Amino acid sequence: MVCQKVLVDEVSGWLRVFADGSVDRTWTGPTQVQFMTEPVAPHDEFIDGVATRDVCVNENLRLRIYLPETNPDDSLKLPVILHLHGGGFCISQADWYMYYQMYTKLVRSAKAICISVYLRLAPEHRLPAPIIDGFYALLWLRSVAQGESYEQWLVSHADFNRVFLIGDSSGGNLVHEVAARAGKVDLSPLRLAGGIPIHPGFVRSVRSRSELEQPESPMLTLDMVDKFLSLALPLGSTKDHPITCPMGSRAPSLDTLKLPPFLLCIAEMDMIVDTEMEYYDAMKRAKKDVELLISPGMSHSFYLNKIAVDMDPQTAEQTEALISGIKNFVSNH
Repeated sequence: MVCQKVLVDEVSGWLRVFADGSVDRTWTGPTQVQFMTEPVAPHDEFIDGVATRDVCVNENLRLRIYLPETNPDDSLKLPVILHLHGGGFCISQADWYMYYQMYTKLVRSAKAICISVYLRLAPEHRLPAPIIDGFYALLWLRSVAQGESYEQWLVSHADFNRVFLIGDSSGGNLVHEVAARAGKVDLSPLRLAGGIPIHPGFVRSVRSRSELEQPESPMLTLDMVDKFLSLALPLGSTKDHPITCPMGSRAPSLDTLKLPPFLLCIAEMDMIVDTEMEYYDAMKRAKKDVELLISPGMSHSFYLNKIAVDMDPQTAEQTEALISGIKNFVSNH
């Protein structure tokens, strides 16, 4: 007798949760976009100017490193960008093609090393699990800078005085949280030089005007917001939790946090643009060093949608503008 699993929750195309606690993340959406969710194998050789390798720090921490090709005679050290991927805390991996195609472009343009963290996923690992993963990755970088740990590419090429956090969507929430934790510890000789939340998943219990009025996009729907957060937030929590609403009354006051300079990247047509701007305004009121980069006419995580980047000139142009803005921020800090 075959025992059929009982489906208890589903996020269309992305994820299915069963009564026995198991989770199926097999892509079931349109087959023409499946390639963006496929893993890209690491390659130590340089392909289009970038080499990649996976590093297993311990059983709980795994990283993907992107290294841009440089002139062998150039002794200049490279800034380090620690990447925290998106996916509503529930889906995606550091080796997905959608991240590979974006972050190879970024490291080539910015002449920077990128380290992407394989984050634990909800509902198996609810928040704050991925925050802990991101923070431990930063502490591991500190240990490499101190000489207590060793990674050849980083020891040879990394400028530990210029380390940045970057995150897409829910990864933008992690940028804020990891930076706040970092402000409470001594990272020397490493210096956290900046944070770059891109289209962070900042929301609140009461829907914003943009959630009600902006069109949904392939990368973000109301169903995704609601269901992913119900699976990811600590049990009993609402969207007013400090992780999803760091500008809200339940979060630590922003003026008490020691944060590095931030570049907040938002998309004009993002469904959650209003709450992202609430965060920006709150950071300004708290006298934090925060710059704003707006992508006009674009929706949530547009730059990760390889089909749109290839087929729509405006999306391609705004992706290049986003990369250029990030490059400039890194160069200036």
